[in-house]
Amino acid sequence: MSVKIRMTRMGSKKKPFYRINVADSRAPRDGRFIETVGTYNPLAAENQVTLKEDRIMEWLGNGAQPSDTVKNILSQAGIIKKFHEIKYGKK
Repeated sequence: MSVKIRMTRMGSKKKPFYRINVADSRAPRDGRFIETVGTYNPLAAENQVTLKEDRIMEWLGNGAQPSDTVKNILSQAGIIKKFHEIKYGKK
């Protein structure tokens, strides 16, 4: 089973809101997911993002692959750098 960290679209027409979910790669985009690990609101003044950093680190450690967009969000939050440092033993 391949696990992905990806976004699920919520909200109404012309007012998107996204949840960052961990899901099986074979599940539909807005379908079944394993866990919600954050949210992303592109319409807020500063693109409001909330993340559960400890859960994301655990899923990345277990081999979950983030989508390109989620990887950019995690990089801006510093989570990808922190995961890389932990994985390869650098401080």
